Amino acid sequence: MATPGLPRPIAKDLSRVTEALDMLSPRWSVWTLMTLGEQPLRYTDIKTRLPMLFDAQLSGRLTTLTADGLVDRHEESARHVTYQLSGRGRSLGTVIAALATYGDTHLDKIKKPNRITGELEPERIPAAQNAEDTLKLITPKYATSLLWALRSQPSASGRDLADVVLDHATTTAPIYQPLRQLVEDGLVDRLGHSSYRLSRQGEALTNTFEALSTWAAGRAKATPHPLWVPASAPSRPVMWAANSSPSQRPASTVATPESTVQQRLGLFSHGIPDRPRSGSSMGGRVR
Repeated sequence: MATPGLPRPIAKDLSRVTEALDMLSPRWSVWTLMTLGEQPLRYTDIKTRLPMLFDAQLSGRLTTLTADGLVDRHEESARHVTYQLSGRGRSLGTVIAALATYGDTHLDKIKKPNRITGELEPERIPAAQNAEDTLKLITPKYATSLLWALRSQPSASGRDLADVVLDHATTTAPIYQPLRQLVEDGLVDRLGHSSYRLSRQGEALTNTFEALSTWAAGRAKATPHPLWVPASAPSRPVMWAANSSPSQRPASTVATPESTVQQRLGLFSHGIPDRPRSGSSMGGRVR
């Protein structure tokens, strides 16, 4: 969903990012992508690596990811069908690494006693689970649009955000539930009665949205994003189309270099991923 109140190039970029998030956000999509690789796998091989999925869930994910162009399906015969990542699917490595790194760094983990020392330690969460937990925060309706609108200004009222996100709508009602959720999840700070700004956690999404923007546009990363500018790059404030006052953005958190992150997480390997926790909240600051 585009945000009409943002400058047209930014709104167009946001629309592409939202489409990319729609592909990745259904549950088990990231798990399935991370299980596949360049070598073709038969359905039974994939099923062995993802034993927590029912057949209907796995076949549904494979069908949708194939339709989205992220997975290639090869049918050598009726009984011999294989799946592997497409070129577009392989290029998602940087995006999934950024999503997983954000989840691992910024989402709280339950602490469990060490079996040997008895000391409480954060539980280990698989990279795919970290990525999906991050997606749960930014993919609800209006969530990403609100984050991008707040990124472009130091602070804004609910009315201002509705004007931007809903294009001068007569009511602000549709944005308040997602806005409250963003506050509850720690991505947005509420200032006083009806003013909001990005929190440190929200600012830390810079690398995630930069990676999504680069992938969705189908281009190589050449220059800093005009809105989500890393701390190492010069700040270039972006104004809403209806606002004439310039603003300065706080510095954002710099994540681990993408190539190093992908190697550390072991993205797109054929190893069997850890079984996710039953009853996981799949999002929020505390999991």
